[in-house]
Amino acid sequence: MMRHTAITVWFVLLNSIAVSAFVPMSRNTALVEQRISSDWRRHAEKPTAPTDNRREVIIEEASQKLDAAGWSMPTAGDLTSEDPFVVAIDAGIQRDIGVPLDELLNPAKVVNLERDLYELRRELAASTGIQLASDDGGEIKFSITEECDGGGGGPETDQLRAQIAKKEKDLAMERRTVFQGWLKNVFVAQAVLSFGLSYVMATNPSSLFGQFGWFYVYNMDISIQVLGYWWWWLFVVPSLRSRRPKGLEKKALDWAFLATPLISILAPVATKDTGLIWGANFAVVASCYAAAFLIPEGDGDGEDDDANTPEWLKFAYKSLDFGSGRERGARK
Repeated sequence: MMRHTAITVWFVLLNSIAVSAFVPMSRNTALVEQRISSDWRRHAEKPTAPTDNRREVIIEEASQKLDAAGWSMPTAGDLTSEDPFVVAIDAGIQRDIGVPLDELLNPAKVVNLERDLYELRRELAASTGIQLASDDGGEIKFSITEECDGGGGGPETDQLRAQIAKKEKDLAMERRTVFQGWLKNVFVAQAVLSFGLSYVMATNPSSLFGQFGWFYVYNMDISIQVLGYWWWWLFVVPSLRSRRPKGLEKKALDWAFLATPLISILAPVATKDTGLIWGANFAVVASCYAAAFLIPEGDGDGEDDDANTPEWLKFAYKSLDFGSGRERGARK
């Protein structure tokens, strides 16, 4: 009955539209259309306000959200740990906080804020007539805001001061936020829990979800088994990488993060046994650890040999590091 009623309503609506296309407009309809056309023409002729300021506000808000999440993009080229700017920041943090830069929770955000403040303070000095010392010999000379502010300057200079004050507040908070050891232990526990859970999901999902009716109604066993071996790439390896390991372990986990999705995609061509595919992912991760720790390094320091690393692999490593707090100022 409801279906018949709905069909009837649609038929009447379509029929009225079709009929209105051939029936001449009444006087009232013509007047309404004329008024709408007049309003539209008056709106089109009305000069529109400039949208550049609004666009800048939107971009600034988006940048702040990315900064807060540690996903800020470089503003003028990449910075490495050997860059004099990053070396100066690292030295200042070790002097004031007692930990190196890469031990902070968001080292990339700290580098971004320091660079923004460096540029804003120099812009403030130029607008207020202050001559700052140049960075000679590759040594970065940081200046406090008071040294860069000669007073006056007008509304634009006041806006600069407001931006500097906000970034100084954010920087003071980020410099005190250290990546604590207990947080690393949380990631280890998450990796161990994901390891056991993924094995059960891949081999015997009914033991976890068999008591739920939807498990059998929607035939979820295969879907959960597939998710079980994909758990390596989704949770196990990322949990271990979230600890920010260094040297050989970092290299092993980088390899594992690139290799496990390939295994999960290609292995089903050879076998449909999800338990075997889970085991293949386990073997790949173990092999990555063995290769990283047992194969001798050319320079013996356990770091990437950039001279012998292909460009595509450098790009892959850099993509893995982006957003993890190591893409700027922490990666060597």
